[in-house]
Amino acid sequence: MIAVVDYRVGNIRSVLTALNRLDVEGELTDDPEKLGRADGIILPGVGAFATAMDELRGPGLDEVLREAVQQETPLLGICLGMQVLFGESEEHGAHEGLDLVPGRVTRFEGDLTVPHMGWNQVSIQRDDCPLFDGILDDSYFYFAHSYYPVPTEDKAVAGTTDYGAEFCSVVWNDTVFATQFHPEKSGHCGERMLRNFADFCGEE
Repeated sequence: MIAVVDYRVGNIRSVLTALNRLDVEGELTDDPEKLGRADGIILPGVGAFATAMDELRGPGLDEVLREAVQQETPLLGICLGMQVLFGESEEHGAHEGLDLVPGRVTRFEGDLTVPHMGWNQVSIQRDDCPLFDGILDDSYFYFAHSYYPVPTEDKAVAGTTDYGAEFCSVVWNDTVFATQFHPEKSGHCGERMLRNFADFCGEE
């Protein structure tokens, strides 16, 4: 079973709908016991970093997620769910994240239209990353964000995207995966990526 974390941030049911299309068992939950028993966890999210962290800390879901990662339960962060995996964000001030991936979250600069919204390509930086199985380099995915992560370690950068400059759009750190784009809204390639994550969870 893939647990989708219910923490009232963003349109999380679209992820469940995508899993259902793939015949993958998914359950929306904020129950620590169910999250602890899950074969894998998906942390979606849309909105503000500080709000998301408050919603995770309130019921203690932040510690549940940290413990799950320590137990090597596969975790996939999506969009804001990717950003809160990092140590800190500069969105509307300085805010601490889950610190499951070393690094920080910063805002796009320059004469760019922000948010970065729509279809853009992902350049594969680590072709051994399980998320990319069967996905071609420079495939298109759907983005909607104003901030992006900057991992401390280069090896965590599994995919990049160009928007004014190159930024990290896919993270892989042991059993922690994350995408800045929305795979559940990215057509065939996004569904293949969700299937790859589900398959990885089945192998663990």
